[in-house]
Amino acid sequence: MFTQSANQLFQEVIKKYHVLDSVDQPFENPYDAGQDLLNHLLYRKCWIDTVQWHYEDIIRDPNIDPVAALTLKRQIDASNQDRTDTVEYIDSYFLEKYDDVTVDANARINTESPAWGIDRLSILALKIYHMNEEATRTDASQEHRDACQKKLDVLLEQRVDLSTAIEQLLDDIAHGRKYMKVYKQMKMYNDDELNPVLRQQK
Repeated sequence: MFTQSANQLFQEVIKKYHVLDSVDQPFENPYDAGQDLLNHLLYRKCWIDTVQWHYEDIIRDPNIDPVAALTLKRQIDASNQDRTDTVEYIDSYFLEKYDDVTVDANARINTESPAWGIDRLSILALKIYHMNEEATRTDASQEHRDACQKKLDVLLEQRVDLSTAIEQLLDDIAHGRKYMKVYKQMKMYNDDELNPVLRQQK
């Protein structure tokens, strides 16, 4: 199944990141875009999420230098834009894949596109990885580990449910029971024509 492969790939990305465990480490995608576009996009997507997860940890340091915090905020903004762009590339892949499907006359549209479901699956992989770390911490109390294990059990159940929902959505699209209609995010705050603060700086 697609989600089984995607979940394994996400675990591969997260494990690879934590070898060096640094937001400044170089990124290398083992999947060639020309030969395996979907896995190339999925790997990049999860890497972006993983780096940003750690950006979010760092910026919450109450003793962070304000100048460093501002720099990091800019990095988070850029990462968010990169994440959104990559989600849209993944949706473009599925739009092309199912382009020749005959859509039923009474086909329905879903509340989210496949790629935004995959976005949540990637982030869920990070939650599972880090909650498992907390549930197995040898320097934490048994109470802490037990509480985190309960949360981990819920996250694992959520991954099964989300994976099932994505599989069902892709099957519905493939058989014309649902159709894709993707809207670009049209974020305004990064655009110097649409953000009034940036427009004033021109």
